[in-house]
Amino acid sequence: MRLGEALKRLRERAGLSQREAAYRLRYNYQKLSRIENGQLPEYHGMRAMLDLYGVLVSEEAPYIEMWERASEKGWWHPYGIENHGYISLEHDAVRVSAFSLGYIPGLLQTESYMRAVFQGWQVQRSRKWIENQVAVRVRRQERLASGLQYHAIIAEAAFPQADREQLLHINDAGQRANVSVQVLPNAAGLNDGFNGSFLLLDFAYPGDMTVLYVEHPAGAAHVEDVEQVKASRLVFKHLSKLALAPDESAEWIGRLAAER
Repeated sequence: MRLGEALKRLRERAGLSQREAAYRLRYNYQKLSRIENGQLPEYHGMRAMLDLYGVLVSEEAPYIEMWERASEKGWWHPYGIENHGYISLEHDAVRVSAFSLGYIPGLLQTESYMRAVFQGWQVQRSRKWIENQVAVRVRRQERLASGLQYHAIIAEAAFPQADREQLLHINDAGQRANVSVQVLPNAAGLNDGFNGSFLLLDFAYPGDMTVLYVEHPAGAAHVEDVEQVKASRLVFKHLSKLALAPDESAEWIGRLAAER
């Protein structure tokens, strides 16, 4: 889908309608529409689109990489995860900004905390399902070691269920140069964070927009509307100003760990 969106933006930048582009590519209109909505094009067909849309050979590499990634099944496929939407986005992101109101964020969770979260869900799951979820979440955390820029703002309300091991784990992660952790204390008063948790994901592909990701009881929503994403980024920036600085947050978490 992200490749299709990128090709659509290139077509629009070239000033071509879908019908005009399809005619020049010798495609029918419906085929080009399907590609722009997420159907993987054949390799040479994609190269023809890039040429038609004015992309220089020296600028093709990011689009070829997108095509190659889209052609492969993600590493998470064998785990039988129902909804791959967020994991695939996170896998491709270069920066994740997360605000968490009620839980420690997944990329900062210990395995024992993960199991407690999954076992506490209303819908009962099998042990195998839970272990698969834990394995996927642990694998996702490898992104922190490979340079993913990660900024987490965690509301104080998320900490009561975190044991000493979990608290120390957060501070260990926060020592990485690419990881920033802030605590939003109750003393900050009423603020936009009470509207709920959300994530913002940024990508390195040319022209790629930021994605706003929001979970809800019935599933999740991916939002790419420019104005809604912009508003959410402003909220995140505001919450960051209200929160304790990273070093102050580490001290706060350290004191809490000493009491556990």
